[in-house]
Amino acid sequence: MINLKAAVLYADFAPKPDYKITETEKKTHKVIEGAKVWRNPRLVLEDKPIPKLGPKDVLIRVKACGICGSDIHFLETSEDGYIIYPGLTRFPVVIGHEFSGVVEKVGSEVKWVKPGDLVTSEEMLWCGECTPCRMGYVNHCLLLNDPSDLVYGEIGFTRDGAMAEYITVNEKYLWKIDALLNVYKTEEKAFEAGSLVEPTSVAYHAMFNRAGGFKPGGYVVVWGAGPIGLAATGLAKAAGAGMIISFEISPHRRELAKSMGADYVLDPVELIKNGIQPYEKIMELTGGEGADLHVEAAGAPDKTLPQMQRSLAIGGKIAWIGRAPREVPIYLEIFQVRRSQIFGSQGHSGWGTFRNVIRLMAAGRIDMTKIITSKFSLDDVEKAFERAHKRIDGKITIKP
Repeated sequence: MINLKAAVLYADFAPKPDYKITETEKKTHKVIEGAKVWRNPRLVLEDKPIPKLGPKDVLIRVKACGICGSDIHFLETSEDGYIIYPGLTRFPVVIGHEFSGVVEKVGSEVKWVKPGDLVTSEEMLWCGECTPCRMGYVNHCLLLNDPSDLVYGEIGFTRDGAMAEYITVNEKYLWKIDALLNVYKTEEKAFEAGSLVEPTSVAYHAMFNRAGGFKPGGYVVVWGAGPIGLAATGLAKAAGAGMIISFEISPHRRELAKSMGADYVLDPVELIKNGIQPYEKIMELTGGEGADLHVEAAGAPDKTLPQMQRSLAIGGKIAWIGRAPREVPIYLEIFQVRRSQIFGSQGHSGWGTFRNVIRLMAAGRIDMTKIITSKFSLDDVEKAFERAHKRIDGKITIKP
């Protein structure tokens, strides 16, 4: 039997007393609210058998895999030892969902890819048959979120992911990235760019599919300059924003926001210390008009929403990406008189999003490789996460 090396996340199954866990969740360990179930997480580098190929499966040799904020949240805990990631999970699992690689082998019924193709993959494993999927809402697939279903789910969350030497994925989730060689010239750089298609697609889906985008010349404000926020900044630049304002507390990430095209990069904490509210600065920079599109990629609604709702242009929109499982007050009067809307966004699948992001990268319209600031081998995955917890990088990439 041939084995693969993989970074596997283990945690104790210990549902909190106030979590109404279902019998199905108890049986399958595929749980809806991970932060209320999983305790004492630990990451182990170990050997695992290479999965057998089904008729429509593709075996991919992983060439690059990014560490996502979700991966970090798996290993960060509350005071009582529970993971802080709030969503769908099933452990143990090989983590990692932002990846690219080369096709090694294909199943007997695979039609669209062949050995040697450069590919990336969607992270959300949707069925295509439930009502939301048939309506086009594949990011909200019922089976994906069904604790009784272990076929569909999320790569690196409920199904083994790509922080490994190999991964097996059904061909319907794959996208070819060979076109990236046109601009990056080397396979190494193309694979690095390919591993960033997924997080870039998360930002694209929120901004353009969910919120409907903005007209060229529109004013865009991005809250947070982590990988998703940096992708939003680059996409706003590529789409012709008249002004891009980025808010970020990390000095290093502020520099990355500039490199991705932000016109103004501000530290909200420093502004407030100096007696200036971020919304006041937005209104000043936009000549009193406000933002046509806010992108919340910080996951800090108690801090960002009060600022965003006070700096909306007439008809302005908020695209909400950041995850934060808590309630915050909202002043609805502003949304009525300013004709404004909030668009919640989850995922990246459907709507041709991956295709369009790959096209933008292949045309040189957006270069996400700028945000890769650290690289580690799979053998050094623990060191990579030690650095990730410091939150000083744009993107940390694992090279198996």
